[in-house]
Amino acid sequence: MNERISIEALSPAIGALISGLDLRRALSDNQFEQLYHALLRHQVIFFRGQAITPEQQRALARRFGDLHIHPLYPHAPGVEEIIVLDTHEDNLPDNDNWHTDVTFIETPPAVALLAARQLPDSGGDTLWSSGIAAWEALSEGLKTLLRGLQGEHDVRKSFPEYKFSHTEQAHQRWRQAVSDHPPVRHPAVRTHPISGREALFVNEGFTTRLVGGNPKESEALLGFLFAHITRPEFQVRWRWQPGDVAIWDNRVTQHYANAGYLPGRRVMHRATVLGDKPVYRGVRTGS
Repeated sequence: MNERISIEALSPAIGALISGLDLRRALSDNQFEQLYHALLRHQVIFFRGQAITPEQQRALARRFGDLHIHPLYPHAPGVEEIIVLDTHEDNLPDNDNWHTDVTFIETPPAVALLAARQLPDSGGDTLWSSGIAAWEALSEGLKTLLRGLQGEHDVRKSFPEYKFSHTEQAHQRWRQAVSDHPPVRHPAVRTHPISGREALFVNEGFTTRLVGGNPKESEALLGFLFAHITRPEFQVRWRWQPGDVAIWDNRVTQHYANAGYLPGRRVMHRATVLGDKPVYRGVRTGS
């Protein structure tokens, strides 16, 4: 039986279209190994025409590791590991900024799987950017500076209190999430635990400051890095179709959900795979 999958690169820096797999079925070890190698190389991979159920999405996500249960988003009925991102005029998008998912915890997600459930007539694309490509494009002097810095990440930056003040239940859920997730510090540049490649690890969604410098220096440097990561040559843009699935390496990417589809409605299901504590291992040298 031929289990070879097809991989079509979508840009030099990031992104590939995968065909030859049915994600509704359990993947063989060989198929999963090919998929995972494609993910490590291309950082985000896409599939057309899958139409997976929440249960099937959870089963696939579990092949990558233990799953995160988000403290604030609603989940699919009976499948708490699948969060529901349902955005429309009465529930405005909150992910239309460049961010890496859930970096406000000690062990941010390694991988995320997003499935399109309902799409607007037009718009609603998602963009991903490569932290690896963005890092490699920096000058050696700036790399040396960043290697010694840590960023502070705070859940409140993307989930401010006012967004959860419409009901007492929502406000209590927010207060509990903030109590359970105090600000954490991660290296500004991390080493991928499998590939060993270095990538920027600050994001506009959750990084509030660089630790150790004065506030003005931190603000200026983070402002530059947040703009740098959005350069088009580091990106891939995906135009969703019903049944599409995207899987990305959350350790080395950022993404932006374009909100230019209102008053249309966009419903997505996401599974999030827990990762390890980000570390920087130092500059690699040849043998």
